[in-house]
Amino acid sequence: MSILTDPKKRPIGLILSGGGSRAAYQIGVLRAVANILPKHSSNPFDIISGTSAGALNAASIATHAQRLRTGVRTLEYIWKNIRSEQIYDPQSGNLLSSASNVLLTMMGSKSNGGGRVALLNNDPLVGLLQRVIKFERIQRNIDLGLLDGVSVTASAYSTGESVSFYQAVKGIEDWQGPHRIGIRTELALPHLMASTAIPIIFPAVQIDNQYYGDGAIRQLAPTSTAIHLGARRILAIGVSGNSTQAPLEDELKEQPSLPQIIGHILNSAFVDTLENDLETLRHVNEIIPYVSKRAIRDHDIELIEVELLEISPSKQLNLLAMEYYDELPKPMSRYIKEESSGTMLSLILFETGFCTALWQLGFDDAMAKEMEIRQFFGC
Repeated sequence: MSILTDPKKRPIGLILSGGGSRAAYQIGVLRAVANILPKHSSNPFDIISGTSAGALNAASIATHAQRLRTGVRTLEYIWKNIRSEQIYDPQSGNLLSSASNVLLTMMGSKSNGGGRVALLNNDPLVGLLQRVIKFERIQRNIDLGLLDGVSVTASAYSTGESVSFYQAVKGIEDWQGPHRIGIRTELALPHLMASTAIPIIFPAVQIDNQYYGDGAIRQLAPTSTAIHLGARRILAIGVSGNSTQAPLEDELKEQPSLPQIIGHILNSAFVDTLENDLETLRHVNEIIPYVSKRAIRDHDIELIEVELLEISPSKQLNLLAMEYYDELPKPMSRYIKEESSGTMLSLILFETGFCTALWQLGFDDAMAKEMEIRQFFGC
């Protein structure tokens, strides 16, 4: 029963943020959650909201809503056996030539003739998703009452808006906020490809008359989509390293390389927004008890208390990625050097060793919060 028919219910939302291969961390967390909950539990999340690679995990969990462990097991098999060749073609073209084309196109000095502007070709990902995700199951699970809503967020290149494509129970309406909108639709492969299209690295994806890129870009409020869909308790699984630790990499003694520059730009998009948004929500929760009901009524203030549980990596993922540099496909290793590209590696190192290490880190981090998880789910 959803919040629309049961006002006393406080639906649980799952937020899976983006970050390329870093998303393997989320599956370790979900495995711990599945182990903590009763063995035959169905999906405990009323709302599932995914961005970038987190959107792939979100869609898969949504299609296996009848039993959480089945959905987690499916994703474990994928991430623990993954290869870069299943995501992108490392043999496609010359990376330096592609980089030159991208930079010239960005500066407006060269037209690509309507072709795709990107460093890598991610066509192999299409085949993987077609085999793994049965999109028709999403509506079936909504109709069965196993889900209230699922969303996939992408970034519209022409408007700069963060667009959350969602499939949900009846009664939820499209929304519009500062630089973000929600559009009801039937989720399909193009929405996932758009949400995972890391700018510069992977090509933009056309949906209707618009081109979209990775949903983490300009997603100023990652929690807002889940809240719009009715979530009042949120489990957010981030993919950044521990922000309280020392600087991510050693001090630079030379001009940064192209992979370092791209990694720096993308790291800001993938890391900062979720952490900042959660901090804002915590402040709002602290303020709510001190705002009188009369003030809320007189000034038409909308305040929603949202219970939060955040699980994020306890280690720096760029440093972890550098431990698995040898897994990088040879064509890529010519351009991404071991000593200076940890951030870039952590985004594109879709290889078994690194992704399994991420899974293990996610599992360990979640089990360290077992008591908080039990309290959150009431078990």
